[in-house]
Amino acid sequence: MEALIPVINKLQDIFNTIGSDSIQLPQIVVVGSQSSGKSSVLENLVGRDFLPRGTGIVTRRPLVLQLVHLDNGKNKTEENDDNSEEDSDKENEKPGLENHVNGSSSKFNHGHEEWGKFLHTKDKMYTDFDEIRTEIENETERMGGTNKAICSDPINLKIFSPRVLNLTLVDLPGITKIPVGDQPEDIEAQVRELILQYISNPNSIILAVSPANTDIATSEAIKMALEVDPAGRRTLAVVTKLDIMDAGTDAIDVLCGRVIPVKLGIIGVINRSQLDINKRKNISEAIQDEQEFLQKKYPSIASRNGTRFLSKTLNRLLMHHIRDCLPALKTRVNILTSQFQSLLNSYGEAVGDQSATLLQIVTKFASEYVNTIEGTSKNIETTELCGGARICYIFHETFGRTLESVNPLGGLTDLNILTAIRNANGPRPSWFVPEVSFELLVKRQIKRLEEPSLRCVELVHEEMQRIVQSISVQEVVRFPRLRDCIVEVVTQLLRKRLPITNEMVTNLVGIELAYINTKHPDFSDANISELLQLNQHQTNDKKSKPVAINEEQLRQRLKTDDSNDPKRNPSLDAVLEPNSAVSSAMALGKRWFGAAGGQMAAALPKDTGDLQAVTRSAYLSPSRQTRQQPVNLLDAEMPITRKLSSREERDVDVIQRLIHSYFLIVRKNIQDSVPKAVMHFLVNHVKDNLQSELVRQLYKSDQLNHLLTESESIAQRRKESAEMLKALQRASQVIGEIRDTHLW
Repeated sequence: MEALIPVINKLQDIFNTIGSDSIQLPQIVVVGSQSSGKSSVLENLVGRDFLPRGTGIVTRRPLVLQLVHLDNGKNKTEENDDNSEEDSDKENEKPGLENHVNGSSSKFNHGHEEWGKFLHTKDKMYTDFDEIRTEIENETERMGGTNKAICSDPINLKIFSPRVLNLTLVDLPGITKIPVGDQPEDIEAQVRELILQYISNPNSIILAVSPANTDIATSEAIKMALEVDPAGRRTLAVVTKLDIMDAGTDAIDVLCGRVIPVKLGIIGVINRSQLDINKRKNISEAIQDEQEFLQKKYPSIASRNGTRFLSKTLNRLLMHHIRDCLPALKTRVNILTSQFQSLLNSYGEAVGDQSATLLQIVTKFASEYVNTIEGTSKNIETTELCGGARICYIFHETFGRTLESVNPLGGLTDLNILTAIRNANGPRPSWFVPEVSFELLVKRQIKRLEEPSLRCVELVHEEMQRIVQSISVQEVVRFPRLRDCIVEVVTQLLRKRLPITNEMVTNLVGIELAYINTKHPDFSDANISELLQLNQHQTNDKKSKPVAINEEQLRQRLKTDDSNDPKRNPSLDAVLEPNSAVSSAMALGKRWFGAAGGQMAAALPKDTGDLQAVTRSAYLSPSRQTRQQPVNLLDAEMPITRKLSSREERDVDVIQRLIHSYFLIVRKNIQDSVPKAVMHFLVNHVKDNLQSELVRQLYKSDQLNHLLTESESIAQRRKESAEMLKALQRASQVIGEIRDTHLW
């Protein structure tokens, strides 16, 4: 199991090169207040002076410290095997973990027993630990400035020595409360946020450092550790400065966990004093003095305290923690490998054949555009209607309901209708409603269908334009200039088809206006049936019996009248003959609806003495309301209102019923024909000609380089994804080399 820590160090190196936080590796995070002795603890573990010292906040950037144990007398390093991809591949070909354990590589032998290496200085080796301290200070100021502010970017340092055990530690800035000097006002919040960022990692072990000369119950380090690890499964407490406690006091209760229990234990250590540091007291001597003090002061627990015991405990805890985290770590690496492989594939490869690439992109875009309209696209939207589904909604919901909401008699007052009738009669009064007035008024109503029809075309045009923006073809996103040109071509094609479609829709309304077909079967049948029912209803209201009149006799009479005098109007003749109202109704029905109008004759009222009453009974609804309209005769003052005569009411009602019936027929035709015209002249035309239009306008040799210029952001993301994928593949290979025998 000793081989596990070098493996984690190896993984740490792999992911540090790309600056990725996607993988949370097991490590020991050192947390403590300022001047609690964190730096001294780390130096004791290394056995060397290498950390910056001073007053106030000295550690201002996280220091990721990897301790690599070397076999006695051998100057070897695993790091040099990672300097090139070829060396790494050669190592990975070796069986087992022999190439990782203890840094087993004899590639570099500089005659030095200990040395350090920084990630940011690449292959440079530091054999003088004073130079390591200077480099830490310089790198801290380079990224964090000189105003004692902190920086979250870590410094990565490896130390190779036969005196250390394999460990991975992170030294963090000390917890502070009050800003000093030119520190930021929120320095406390910054430090706290940085510490939580590291100790919240579930794969980390928290090393909470507290001085023995303060009450451990007030320890900020232990308090923060409990926030993220309330069960204490990954928290180890270290009590420093045991030798400077007040006389007559000791830390036996604290070290035994009787004050604050810590599941992983509490270990006491003694650091060098500032005087020892100034006199450059050797750390090995300080550790020897530490053991003597513990034996003298705490003989019963001396073996479970001290720097050496702390180092071994940390090594053991880290190995067991790595063993527990390894399965989840392996799964995480495999998942990320799959995700980044898919992401890299989505960015596409570098362009080789520009002509073929352009044709492929154009074809794919046109195909996706058509599929969106047809509803066969792979990326089906679930939050809103789009493409063909929205066009269908426009046709049958928006347009259809708009037409149904148009009142057939909207905008027509009784005065309008009466005026049209009188204007059609000219200087001569007439007993019957002139056809010209009906045609004039019904055309006016049909014209009202043109505006919603043109609006339907506009809505479909807008949706087809919106489809262009919704298509997420990765190749198109990859080349922004090509995308802009494609959008422009589609826009021009749609704009070109818009006036043609509008003209056709206008013609559809114009066709209806061109000829008012009163012989339309739906119009004739509907009105005859309505008039017969109306007449029968009023006849029953008057409790008068219908006169049975032979239709053949009426037809013969009309025929006879016409044969005697072709110029005579059978309707006017009917006024002079007995039973004249019957003949008048028969003539009017024949005039409007042809021979079928004779069916009305059998249901006319018996009392036919007054033509006006007969005609009114045939056309007026019994629920007809009294109408009022202004009248202006000569230059007299216009009356505000007046009551319509029964004759005027009859004429208005007849026209209204005829307009309503014929308007419904035309509206049905328009509701059916406009969507068909839009589909043929706009939607289907664009679908059929889009690809050829794109090729015609874009496939030009002098534009290929311009169109296929890749977005800088895409190129950068492809590079980052490729590096991450390569690192994950290497990490997977490293983890895969761990055999079960190494876990126990």
